[in-house]
Amino acid sequence: MVARKVLTGARVVLPTGVVEGGRVTVDGRTIATDESGSAPATVVLPGDHWIVPGFVDIHVHGGGGATFSAGTAERALEVIGTHRRHGTTTLLASTVTGDLDDLAHQASALSELVEQGDLAGLHFEGPFLARNRCGAHEPSLLRDPDPSDVRKLVDAARGTARMMTLAPELPGGLDSVRLLADHGVIAAVGHTDGSYDVTRQAIEAGATVATHLFNAMPPLAHRAPGPVAALLEDERITIELINDGVHLHPAVLELAFHRAGAGRVALITDAMGAAGKGDGRYPLGGLDVEVKDGVARLVEGGSIAGSTLTLDSAFRRAVTLDRVPVEQVVEAISATPARLLGAYDRIGSLEPGKDADLVVLDRDFAPVGVMRKGEWVLSPELV
Repeated sequence: MVARKVLTGARVVLPTGVVEGGRVTVDGRTIATDESGSAPATVVLPGDHWIVPGFVDIHVHGGGGATFSAGTAERALEVIGTHRRHGTTTLLASTVTGDLDDLAHQASALSELVEQGDLAGLHFEGPFLARNRCGAHEPSLLRDPDPSDVRKLVDAARGTARMMTLAPELPGGLDSVRLLADHGVIAAVGHTDGSYDVTRQAIEAGATVATHLFNAMPPLAHRAPGPVAALLEDERITIELINDGVHLHPAVLELAFHRAGAGRVALITDAMGAAGKGDGRYPLGGLDVEVKDGVARLVEGGSIAGSTLTLDSAFRRAVTLDRVPVEQVVEAISATPARLLGAYDRIGSLEPGKDADLVVLDRDFAPVGVMRKGEWVLSPELV
């Protein structure tokens, strides 16, 4: 049985605000009500440290030199371990465009990790994407979202498919959005060349997420507002943002937070294999990617190919460079994605009865402790 633990002395970010010199009590795998007295394991933290909920990443392809597209549990666990050490205690495994049979095989293999609790579900990004907005997805493998093909991937995931990104303007797009919604799978609008009106139709059909808003879609224009305006303005849409300083200008991040609010923003990584690893050449869904100075680009064509981001870096950048209040960053990096997944009763905030998923950050917002379900992934006592 996991020992009772008490963390005390640091600033604790709760749904009600920041508590100076706060206290978090962990009993087994869950957060307990605060009680006075000693405990078997007490960690006294500096007052300039922070205790925040574990991060929730709904869009990640790889890390630590591995990718989920490898379709093996061993490689997937390398990805998971890398992101956990950087504070992400819950994540979806995102695939990359591929042959339908290959994607079905990947889904079947990854579903086992969902069933044993290592993953929160699967996210299919592709192959139902617009050719003009494909980014780092292999153009020859793109296809229209025929509902029967969409259903094939959902079925292959054996109940673990949580999200699928598609371009709703393609033939079958709106019907596929309806199919996903009917099966309890989040329909996300992304890698799209669709208009404002088509995007509105997709939302009415059941789409609830904007995949990395602003990226891989037409830009906002005053006579052709496109998908950006439709997705920003609708309260039913959760918008993904990649805050690595490459995908978005700080002014655009500020615009999104101001218009949508932290309750509709989900900070993501869209990380590929180089996250937590370093510069070099990496595969991504059959394409070659060169990472230089932390920026990933396709060897052929030079398109941005995901990110090398981890969510602790996204958190630190949002607070220190973008000047987003800590409470709003916590909501966007933990609570909002947890609500989207229907898991806010278990994760996303530091409240009694929830999973003991938390991150200890130092005064510079670097992680010095990560706990998942009451067990240390990275212990502050060892730093």
